Amino acid sequence: METMTKQQLKDIRLIGKFVEVFCSGKHADTEKQPFLLPQVLGERLLCPECTAFMAYAIAKRMKCPLEVEKPSCKHCRIHCYAKAEREKVREIMAYSGRKLMLRGRLDYVWHYFF
Repeated sequence: METMTKQQLKDIRLIGKFVEVFCSGKHADTEKQPFLLPQVLGERLLCPECTAFMAYAIAKRMKCPLEVEKPSCKHCRIHCYAKAEREKVREIMAYSGRKLMLRGRLDYVWHYFF
């Protein structure tokens, strides 16, 4: 297993939280399985659809060619995600961002708007 940078770990932990909130809200009636995040990031309970997306997101984040000057994905000049997955991540971020802010997770406000 390759070594991950602090930024990669932070980004994967963040997308994992967003996907978990989205999955619990939108796919509440679907059976969930634990999805193990890399290294010491723990696990998330996700449906099969969200598990597939999460695996895709981690693979793309690990292969990002802009590691040194990595902006947030929405401000990136290179779009790693395929068009369908890009729309999916927008939907996930919009839904989860609002939910997390309403729960009092103001530390996600910065990521949501920037």
